[in-house]
Amino acid sequence: MTAPRTAFVLGGGGALGAVEVGMLGALLDRGITPDLVLGTSVGALNGAFVAQDPHPGVVDRLTDLWQGVAASSKEVYGDNPLRAVRRAVVTGTHVWSARPLATRLREELGEVTFADLAVPLQVCAANIERAAEHWFDTGDVVDAVVASAAVPGLLPPKRIDGEHYLDGGIVNSVPVARAHQLGATRIFVLQVGRIDRPLRPPRRPWDVARVSFEVARRHRLHRELDELPEDVEAHVLPAGGTSERDDSVFAGRDFRAVADKIRLSREAGAAYLDAQGL
Repeated sequence: MTAPRTAFVLGGGGALGAVEVGMLGALLDRGITPDLVLGTSVGALNGAFVAQDPHPGVVDRLTDLWQGVAASSKEVYGDNPLRAVRRAVVTGTHVWSARPLATRLREELGEVTFADLAVPLQVCAANIERAAEHWFDTGDVVDAVVASAAVPGLLPPKRIDGEHYLDGGIVNSVPVARAHQLGATRIFVLQVGRIDRPLRPPRRPWDVARVSFEVARRHRLHRELDELPEDVEAHVLPAGGTSERDDSVFAGRDFRAVADKIRLSREAGAAYLDAQGL
Protein backbone atom coordinates (compact mmCIF):
# COMPACT_ATOMS: atom_id res chain seq x y z
CA MET A 1 0.00 0.00 0.00
CA THR A 2 1.38 3.40 -1.00
CA ALA A 3 1.98 5.79 1.88
CA PRO A 4 -0.14 8.96 1.88
CA ARG A 5 1.32 11.98 0.12
CA THR A 6 1.62 14.21 3.14
CA ALA A 7 1.41 18.01 2.98
CA PHE A 8 2.14 20.53 5.70
CA VAL A 9 0.08 23.70 5.21
CA LEU A 10 1.38 26.62 7.27
CA GLY A 11 -0.84 29.69 7.54
CA GLY A 12 -0.13 33.34 8.27
CA GLY A 13 -0.32 35.20 11.56
CA GLY A 14 2.68 37.41 12.34
CA ALA A 15 4.26 36.80 15.74
CA LEU A 16 1.72 34.07 16.42
CA GLY A 17 3.61 31.98 13.86
CA ALA A 18 5.69 30.78 16.80
CA VAL A 19 2.94 28.30 17.61
CA GLU A 20 3.58 26.59 14.27
CA VAL A 21 7.07 25.73 15.50
CA GLY A 22 5.53 23.74 18.36
CA MET A 23 3.21 21.98 15.91
CA LEU A 24 6.17 21.07 13.72
CA GLY A 25 7.85 19.61 16.78
CA ALA A 26 4.82 17.45 17.58
CA LEU A 27 4.68 16.12 14.01
CA LEU A 28 8.40 15.51 13.51
CA ASP A 29 8.73 13.88 16.95
CA ARG A 30 6.38 11.16 15.65
CA GLY A 31 8.20 10.72 12.37
CA ILE A 32 5.47 12.51 10.41
CA THR A 33 7.36 14.32 7.67
CA PRO A 34 6.07 16.23 4.64
CA ASP A 35 6.25 15.33 0.97
CA LEU A 36 5.10 18.87 0.23
CA VAL A 37 5.15 22.15 2.17
CA LEU A 38 2.88 25.12 1.47
CA GLY A 39 3.34 28.41 3.31
CA THR A 40 1.75 31.83 3.50
CA SER A 41 3.28 34.88 5.21
CA VAL A 42 4.95 33.77 8.46
CA GLY A 43 3.96 30.24 7.46
CA ALA A 44 6.21 30.67 4.42
CA LEU A 45 9.09 31.51 6.75
CA ASN A 46 8.54 28.47 8.97
CA GLY A 47 7.81 26.34 5.91
CA ALA A 48 11.09 27.24 4.22
CA PHE A 49 13.03 25.95 7.21
CA VAL A 50 11.21 22.62 7.37
CA ALA A 51 11.42 22.17 3.58
CA GLN A 52 15.17 22.67 3.79
CA ASP A 53 15.59 20.43 6.85
CA PRO A 54 12.58 18.11 7.45
CA HIS A 55 14.00 16.60 10.63
CA PRO A 56 13.39 17.21 14.36
CA GLY A 57 16.51 19.36 14.61
CA VAL A 58 14.85 22.09 12.56
CA VAL A 59 12.58 22.80 15.53
CA ASP A 60 15.61 23.85 17.57
CA ARG A 61 16.76 26.11 14.72
CA LEU A 62 13.36 27.75 14.50
CA THR A 63 13.08 28.06 18.26
CA ASP A 64 16.43 29.85 18.39
CA LEU A 65 15.31 32.16 15.59
CA TRP A 66 12.01 33.01 17.28
CA GLN A 67 13.62 33.50 20.67
CA GLY A 68 16.17 35.80 19.08
CA VAL A 69 13.40 37.86 17.57
CA ALA A 70 11.62 37.89 20.93
CA ALA A 71 14.75 39.21 22.62
CA SER A 72 14.95 42.05 20.13
CA SER A 73 12.34 42.64 17.46
CA LYS A 74 14.96 44.80 15.74
CA GLU A 75 16.42 41.58 14.38
CA VAL A 76 13.49 41.55 11.99
CA TYR A 77 12.23 45.12 11.86
CA GLY A 78 15.54 46.77 12.57
CA ASP A 79 14.38 50.37 13.20
CA ASN A 80 13.81 52.74 16.04
CA PRO A 81 10.37 54.39 16.22
CA LEU A 82 11.52 57.78 14.94
CA ARG A 83 13.12 56.23 11.88
CA ALA A 84 9.96 54.19 11.27
CA VAL A 85 7.80 57.32 11.39
CA ARG A 86 10.18 59.11 9.05
CA ARG A 87 10.03 56.22 6.59
CA ALA A 88 6.24 56.21 6.68
CA VAL A 89 6.21 59.93 5.86
CA VAL A 90 8.78 59.63 3.07
CA THR A 91 7.41 56.52 1.38
CA GLY A 92 3.74 56.95 2.18
CA THR A 93 3.37 53.15 2.05
CA HIS A 94 5.24 51.39 4.86
CA VAL A 95 6.78 51.72 8.29
CA TRP A 96 9.58 49.13 8.38
CA SER A 97 12.41 48.13 6.08
CA ALA A 98 12.42 44.55 4.77
CA ARG A 99 16.21 44.43 4.73
CA PRO A 100 16.73 43.12 8.31
CA LEU A 101 14.26 40.28 7.69
CA ALA A 102 15.94 39.32 4.41
CA THR A 103 19.39 39.52 6.00
CA ARG A 104 18.39 37.32 8.93
CA LEU A 105 16.83 34.72 6.63
CA ARG A 106 19.94 34.59 4.44
CA GLU A 107 22.07 34.05 7.52
CA GLU A 108 19.90 31.05 8.42
CA LEU A 109 18.96 29.59 5.02
CA GLY A 110 21.83 30.72 2.80
CA GLU A 111 21.50 31.47 -0.92
CA VAL A 112 19.01 28.64 -1.28
CA THR A 113 16.75 28.09 -4.28
CA PHE A 114 13.56 26.05 -4.39
CA ALA A 115 15.44 23.39 -6.38
CA ASP A 116 17.92 23.00 -3.50
CA LEU A 117 15.30 22.12 -0.89
CA ALA A 118 14.91 18.61 0.51
CA VAL A 119 11.12 18.81 0.19
CA PRO A 120 9.11 20.68 -2.47
CA LEU A 121 7.96 24.07 -1.19
CA GLN A 122 5.42 26.53 -2.55
CA VAL A 123 5.03 30.04 -1.16
CA CYS A 124 1.95 32.24 -1.64
CA ALA A 125 2.04 35.99 -2.24
CA ALA A 126 -0.40 38.57 -3.60
CA ASN A 127 0.66 40.01 -6.95
CA ILE A 128 -0.27 43.69 -7.23
CA GLU A 129 -0.10 44.19 -11.00
CA ARG A 130 -2.15 41.10 -11.77
CA ALA A 131 -4.36 41.39 -8.65
CA ALA A 132 -3.86 37.67 -8.27
CA GLU A 133 -2.68 34.87 -6.03
CA HIS A 134 0.86 33.91 -7.00
CA TRP A 135 2.74 30.76 -6.03
CA PHE A 136 6.52 30.79 -5.94
CA ASP A 137 8.10 27.39 -6.53
CA THR A 138 11.25 28.34 -8.45
CA GLY A 139 14.05 30.82 -7.91
CA ASP A 140 15.33 32.36 -4.71
CA VAL A 141 13.60 31.15 -1.54
CA VAL A 142 14.38 34.15 0.65
CA ASP A 143 12.99 36.60 -1.91
CA ALA A 144 9.78 34.56 -2.08
CA VAL A 145 9.41 34.45 1.71
CA VAL A 146 9.97 38.21 2.01
CA ALA A 147 7.30 38.74 -0.67
CA SER A 148 4.86 36.44 1.11
CA ALA A 149 5.44 38.23 4.42
CA ALA A 150 5.17 41.81 3.13
CA VAL A 151 2.40 42.94 5.48
CA PRO A 152 0.61 45.92 3.90
CA GLY A 153 1.52 49.17 5.62
CA LEU A 154 4.28 47.60 7.72
CA LEU A 155 6.69 46.27 5.09
CA PRO A 156 7.16 47.45 1.49
CA PRO A 157 5.90 45.46 -1.49
CA LYS A 158 8.61 43.08 -2.69
CA ARG A 159 9.71 43.59 -6.30
CA ILE A 160 10.60 40.38 -8.18
CA ASP A 161 11.12 40.22 -11.96
CA GLY A 162 9.48 43.59 -12.50
CA GLU A 163 6.31 42.88 -10.49
CA HIS A 164 5.36 43.69 -6.92
CA TYR A 165 4.07 41.40 -4.19
CA LEU A 166 2.32 41.77 -0.84
CA ASP A 167 1.49 39.40 2.01
CA GLY A 168 0.02 36.12 0.78
CA GLY A 169 -2.59 36.21 3.54
CA ILE A 170 -4.50 38.75 1.45
CA VAL A 171 -5.34 36.09 -1.13
CA ASN A 172 -4.88 32.69 0.55
CA SER A 173 -4.08 32.61 4.24
CA VAL A 174 -4.38 28.85 4.85
CA PRO A 175 -4.02 27.11 1.46
CA VAL A 176 -5.71 23.76 2.06
CA ALA A 177 -7.22 23.38 -1.42
CA ARG A 178 -3.84 24.03 -3.02
CA ALA A 179 -2.39 21.06 -1.15
CA HIS A 180 -5.12 18.78 -2.50
CA GLN A 181 -4.72 20.16 -6.03
CA LEU A 182 -1.04 19.22 -5.87
CA GLY A 183 -1.85 15.64 -4.96
CA ALA A 184 -1.83 15.54 -1.17
CA THR A 185 -3.94 12.81 0.37
CA ARG A 186 -3.02 13.66 3.98
CA ILE A 187 -2.96 17.30 5.03
CA PHE A 188 -1.76 18.76 8.31
CA VAL A 189 -2.93 22.35 8.82
CA LEU A 190 -0.67 24.44 11.04
CA GLN A 191 -2.59 27.58 12.01
CA VAL A 192 -1.91 30.31 14.53
CA GLY A 193 -4.89 29.75 16.83
CA ARG A 194 -7.37 32.45 15.92
CA ILE A 195 -9.75 29.98 14.29
CA ASP A 196 -9.93 28.11 17.62
CA ARG A 197 -11.90 30.94 19.22
CA PRO A 198 -15.36 32.44 18.58
CA LEU A 199 -15.35 35.59 16.47
CA ARG A 200 -17.16 38.61 17.92
CA PRO A 201 -18.41 41.85 16.31
CA PRO A 202 -15.86 44.69 16.36
CA ARG A 203 -16.14 47.25 19.15
CA ARG A 204 -13.47 49.72 18.05
CA PRO A 205 -12.67 51.28 14.67
CA TRP A 206 -9.34 49.47 14.39
CA ASP A 207 -11.05 46.12 14.97
CA VAL A 208 -13.22 46.42 11.86
CA ALA A 209 -10.54 45.45 9.32
CA ARG A 210 -9.23 42.66 11.55
CA VAL A 211 -12.65 41.10 12.03
CA SER A 212 -13.47 41.46 8.33
CA PHE A 213 -10.25 39.72 7.35
CA GLU A 214 -10.87 36.99 9.91
CA VAL A 215 -14.36 36.32 8.51
CA ALA A 216 -12.88 35.95 5.02
CA ARG A 217 -10.03 33.72 6.23
CA ARG A 218 -12.25 31.40 8.27
CA HIS A 219 -14.91 31.19 5.58
CA ARG A 220 -12.38 30.11 2.97
CA LEU A 221 -10.63 27.65 5.28
CA HIS A 222 -13.85 25.92 6.35
CA ARG A 223 -15.15 25.83 2.78
CA GLU A 224 -11.94 24.26 1.50
CA LEU A 225 -11.91 21.70 4.31
CA ASP A 226 -15.56 20.82 3.60
CA GLU A 227 -14.86 20.43 -0.13
CA LEU A 228 -12.02 17.94 0.30
CA PRO A 229 -12.90 14.47 -1.05
CA GLU A 230 -13.66 11.81 1.55
CA ASP A 231 -10.45 9.97 0.78
CA VAL A 232 -8.32 12.99 1.77
CA GLU A 233 -7.33 12.98 5.44
CA ALA A 234 -7.14 16.46 6.97
CA HIS A 235 -5.93 17.45 10.44
CA VAL A 236 -6.16 20.98 11.83
CA LEU A 237 -3.68 21.05 14.69
CA PRO A 238 -4.70 22.97 17.83
CA ALA A 239 -2.66 25.97 18.92
CA GLY A 240 -1.53 26.00 22.52
CA GLY A 241 -0.73 29.09 24.55
CA THR A 242 -2.83 31.60 22.62
CA SER A 243 -5.78 33.60 23.87
CA GLU A 244 -8.14 36.41 22.90
CA ARG A 245 -5.33 38.82 23.74
CA ASP A 246 -3.49 37.46 20.71
CA ASP A 247 -6.36 38.38 18.40
CA SER A 248 -5.87 42.14 18.73
CA VAL A 249 -4.72 44.20 15.78
CA PHE A 250 -1.45 44.82 17.63
CA ALA A 251 -0.61 41.17 18.28
CA GLY A 252 1.11 40.62 14.94
CA ARG A 253 4.30 42.15 16.30
CA ASP A 254 4.05 41.07 19.93
CA PHE A 255 6.92 38.61 20.35
CA ARG A 256 6.56 38.16 24.09
CA ALA A 257 6.23 34.63 25.47
CA VAL A 258 7.13 32.89 22.21
CA ALA A 259 8.92 30.14 24.14
CA ASP A 260 5.71 29.37 26.02
CA LYS A 261 3.69 29.39 22.80
CA ILE A 262 6.10 26.93 21.16
CA ARG A 263 6.08 24.61 24.19
CA LEU A 264 2.32 24.67 24.70
CA SER A 265 1.55 24.13 21.03
CA ARG A 266 3.95 21.21 20.93
CA GLU A 267 2.09 19.69 23.87
CA ALA A 268 -1.33 20.40 22.37
CA GLY A 269 -0.23 18.98 19.02
CA ALA A 270 1.12 15.85 20.68
CA ALA A 271 -2.13 15.31 22.56
CA TYR A 272 -4.14 15.74 19.36
CA LEU A 273 -1.94 13.30 17.42
CA ASP A 274 -2.18 10.78 20.25
CA ALA A 275 -5.97 11.05 20.18
CA GLN A 276 -5.91 10.44 16.43
CA GLY A 277 -3.65 7.40 16.80
CA LEU A 278 -0.88 9.03 14.80
